[in-house]
Amino acid sequence: MIYLDLFFGFLKVGCFTFGGAYGAIPLIRDVVMFYGWLSDEMLTYMIAVSESTPGPIMVNLATYIGSNRAGFWGAVVASLAVVLPSFLIILLVTVLLKNAWENKYAQAVLRGLKPCVIGIVLATGIYMVFGNCFGKIFAININLQAIIITVLLVAAMFTYKKVTNKKLSPIMLIIAAAFLGMGIYAI
Repeated sequence: MIYLDLFFGFLKVGCFTFGGAYGAIPLIRDVVMFYGWLSDEMLTYMIAVSESTPGPIMVNLATYIGSNRAGFWGAVVASLAVVLPSFLIILLVTVLLKNAWENKYAQAVLRGLKPCVIGIVLATGIYMVFGNCFGKIFAININLQAIIITVLLVAAMFTYKKVTNKKLSPIMLIIAAAFLGMGIYAI
């Protein structure tokens, strides 16, 4: 039963996610909360770990959750389920729809999806920042360490851009966040 739940839960994530991993996080959160596989706090930690480890976030999360719930085979089932829709769609596109990218209707659909994906990614980021810094809506719990780290990272990002006229690499932000987290939470 758990294998079927993992398969269909992550198949849903793979089927209905547009915009990559950050767009998938709200759907992954819904699936994980529906089945009760992880707490919201643990899922937030796993998102951070999945983001800082090599590989796609969706696959990393699926692998971890599958492993957590059903061992090695659970990890395999969840990982395959989350990538199966993308694999089949890419296979279909390359075989059948070679000229679809030049179709004005296909371009219109993609242009229409872009603002939706941006909104989903932005909402996910805001949800995670406020959830980690201030707690949930009904249980406000101010986390001063998380606020300090967030402020320092935002300040570093804007200062770097102002000084160098370049964007700070996300990899550098992740590394800085890791060191800040180790330093601030160890105090």
